[in-house]
Amino acid sequence: MRSRRYRAAGRGRQGGAALVVALLIFALCTSLIVAMEGESARVYRRSANIFLAEQADAYLRGAEQLASLALIVDYDQDKNREQPRDDLQEIWAQPSTPYPLEEGGWLQGSLEDLQGRFNLNALAAQETQDDAVGEPRFTAAQAQFIRLLQALGEPAVSQQEAIAITRAIGDWLDPDGNPAPDGAEDDYYFSQTPAYRAANRPMASTSELRAVANITPEIYEALQPWVTVWPETPAGINIHTAPAMVLRSINADNDLSPLSEGDGAALVEYRESTGFADLEEFLQNPVFADKAEQMEKAKTLLGESSGYFLLRAQVEVADRNMRLYSVLERRNRQVMALVRASGSL
Repeated sequence: MRSRRYRAAGRGRQGGAALVVALLIFALCTSLIVAMEGESARVYRRSANIFLAEQADAYLRGAEQLASLALIVDYDQDKNREQPRDDLQEIWAQPSTPYPLEEGGWLQGSLEDLQGRFNLNALAAQETQDDAVGEPRFTAAQAQFIRLLQALGEPAVSQQEAIAITRAIGDWLDPDGNPAPDGAEDDYYFSQTPAYRAANRPMASTSELRAVANITPEIYEALQPWVTVWPETPAGINIHTAPAMVLRSINADNDLSPLSEGDGAALVEYRESTGFADLEEFLQNPVFADKAEQMEKAKTLLGESSGYFLLRAQVEVADRNMRLYSVLERRNRQVMALVRASGSL
């Protein structure tokens, strides 16, 4: 009788242990299923994000190819002109509109002539000393940049401040370590926190301006839309595409003051309504009055054609917005992307 009770009790304990083990297994399986489901969802979202990013990138590269095609078409058309040039009436310069995509969303792109901007690398050449009066003789590029800085308006930059900034950029670009008056070389940059050196080479990006002495964040933001570092060997500023701010930096060689805001607007208005036949007609514009004979050095910085362009492309796919910035070089009928930068919004 007692042995039966013992056997019954043993079977009861075994049954209870089996139930506990079953519950543990069930809980473990449930946890695994939940974890697998969560991981599966993450993998799916990650895969979807990668697919959408690749799809957006493909559209943006397509916009780059379309921009290249427009530049090649323009090159072919220019060959039939008596005086080939690049201006804002050409196909590449037309305002862009969003292009709807079949699966929803849109694609948009626009081109800007980078040779309508001032090339910072033109400041590498240092001024010389005028022995006759004992004063510095600024290069044509330095004089133009001094005018451009003063034309910014906000923040206000005085002529002396503009000269100091110009000399600091020249020291940043030139290969030696000797600071110009009001300039800055390693001795200045070593005292900064953190310490660094002057580049002593041409700029690869306009963002380098932020590291140059005397350039405040406000000056950088105001200056950035009007300057470039392309082409690597500075070429002439295209008078047919340069915006009013850049045109205001063109003046007589011995005048470090910019043209007035009204004069800049007048040049753009005349260009839009009538257009400049050539560089000589540009310099004969009433804005320059009798200054043409005093602009021999300034004239060397001007041109009528362009080979470097900035593409801004934007695409929206599945409510996701992506952008591409490409620097395009056109050389004859070939267009190459020199620099690309992308981002999302």
